Amino acid sequence: MHAFEVLGDPVRRRILELLAEGEQPSGAVSAVIRAEFGISQPAVSQHLRVLRETGFASVRAEGTRRLYAVDAQPLREVDLWLERFRGFWEQRLDALGTEAARGRRESRRQNEELRRTKQAGHEQTGGEQGGRHER
Repeated sequence: MHAFEVLGDPVRRRILELLAEGEQPSGAVSAVIRAEFGISQPAVSQHLRVLRETGFASVRAEGTRRLYAVDAQPLREVDLWLERFRGFWEQRLDALGTEAARGRRESRRQNEELRRTKQAGHEQTGGEQGGRHER
């Protein structure tokens, strides 16, 4: 099974997200997946088996429990494949960051102008509001 076939399944992606938090007992993984996806325990076990057989997850026995963990190697291979495309979204993110910075500068400039305008108006009226004296 190709890595993208493995990752193409939302249940398997969610299992990997859970395992990314650290080693998890199969029962805990199964409980979360069953609650979120409404699938049976045997179906969850099948997804765990696929992840194990394709190298995305490892399992170790601890007494009667089975503890699953992410195996990073297949994810590194996916990352290497994605590397040739990374420039497409990084250029857009860089451009977005530049545009956001430009917007922040413009907003600060406008706020400063507004502050100066209010201050100048306040100084012209001698601190009075609307030309009325307070009693």
